[in-house]
This record gives sequence, structure tokens and C-alpha cells, in this order.
Amino acid sequence: MKFRYAFQIMLLTSLLSACNKNKIFHRFADIPGNKWNNKNIVHFDVPITDTASSHNVYLLIRNTANYKFSNIYLFVTITSPAGFSVKDTVELTLADEKGRWLGKGAANLYTSRHPFKMNIRFPYRGIYTFDIEQALREAEIKNISGVGLQIDKLQ
Repeated sequence: MKFRYAFQIMLLTSLLSACNKNKIFHRFADIPGNKWNNKNIVHFDVPITDTASSHNVYLLIRNTANYKFSNIYLFVTITSPAGFSVKDTVELTLADEKGRWLGKGAANLYTSRHPFKMNIRFPYRGIYTFDIEQALREAEIKNISGVGLQIDKLQ
């Protein structure tokens, strides 16, 4: 019985560590007071060492059930270590047409992961800067509690 329990723990541990092996960056920035002002730019510095592998980049949003829209628009600026910048406008869908939140929820908080740049290669080694700002027509949007970035290396 003890051997079976120990084996299950080892199997679970190896599965969890295998899942995280390809995740090279995963961070959230809290939005103070759950009110995201368009002047509050969320900034992530991402160290990239592997220029040969392809990567998937995801944008992460945490919203409360009281968020009044079904989507959110973002401006995302990526600056390479060589100083080149690219700015994209992105629409993220947070709820379906019936108003059900698409993210995973606990209590009143929902976290969703959205593909941003898939199967890309970073051409330079060094620090890439990702600046994320809300791009809705309202200067301040309520009930967004966090913004995140996740980068996975593909096998």
C-alpha cells in the first residue's frame, strides 16, 4: 500500500514537472484596486536565450464576474534586445455570447489564457520587453485584477 502511494506521488510529480519544463516565462501583474487606467502600462522583461526553438506567447487576463464587457482590447508592444519594436492591437474574448466567462474561475475571479503569437522564433538573445496597455474607449476599466504573460518553448 505504501509503495503504491509513493509511486502515485512520484508519477504525479514527474507529470507536473514535465508540463512546466517548456514554460520559460509566466508572470502576472496585479492591477491596483481592480481598476486599469489606460496610462497604467504593464511591463514584462523576458530573458530569451534560445533563438533556435519556436515559442508560443499567451496573454493572460484575470477579471471579476462584475466586468461589464465580454471582451477587452489591448495594445501590446514588443521591443527586442536590438531595439526594434512592434505594436499590435489585440482583442481578447472573455465571455461567450450567453455571457458565460471563458476563463477558469474560483469564487468571483476568472483567469483566461489567450494565444497571442504562436510558433514564433526570437531572433536575438537578451531581454525582450512586453508592454501591455488596455485599449478600450474608457480611460479606466473596472474589474480587471491582473494581466499576465506566458511563453512556452515548443518541442
